[in-house]
Amino acid sequence: MEREQALFLSKKIENLRSTEYEIKKLETVNGTLPKFHQWTNGKTTLAAFKVNKPSTETGCYLLFIDWHRKGIYYLVIYAYDKSTTLAELRQVQDIDGIPHIMWSYKPFKRDGKNDQRKAYFKQMFGSTSVQIPFPVSETDVDDFLTQLFKLCQNRIKADQIVNVFEL
Repeated sequence: MEREQALFLSKKIENLRSTEYEIKKLETVNGTLPKFHQWTNGKTTLAAFKVNKPSTETGCYLLFIDWHRKGIYYLVIYAYDKSTTLAELRQVQDIDGIPHIMWSYKPFKRDGKNDQRKAYFKQMFGSTSVQIPFPVSETDVDDFLTQLFKLCQNRIKADQIVNVFEL
C-alpha cells in the first residue's frame, strides 16, 4: 500500500476509543521498531500497535512497515508471542469507490498438504480471497479490527487442519 494509505489506517487505529479492543501504540526510534523481531530490524516503520481483544483473550501486533524496503508499506500482523507473522497485507483495491485491503490464503508449508489447507479454507470461509474495507468512520475501525482478527483465526485454523485430520 502507499505510505499515505498506511498512515491513514494507523491514525484511525491510534485514535480509536474502543470497548472491544485494547490498543497500545509501540514506540518507534528514528522510524524503526528496535528489538521487536529479527525480521523487522532496520525497516522503516510508520506505526506499530499491540492489540488485545479481552472478550476472547486474543491479541496480536499490527505493524505498518516497509516490509521489503522498496517503499511499499505493509500491514504486517504478528502473532501475540511474536514468533511469526499471521498475515502480510499490502494490496489495496478500490471496490465501488472504497479502498479495500486484499489478501489471499496461500499456504507455503513444506509438507505436501497445502492443497488440503486451501480446500478447507475455501470450504469453510467461502473463498481463499479476503477483502477488508478501509474504515471511514470511528465505528468502522472496530469492524476493521474484527475482520483482521477473523482473517488471522481462519488462517491459523486452515494451517492446522491437517493435524486435526491426522489424529
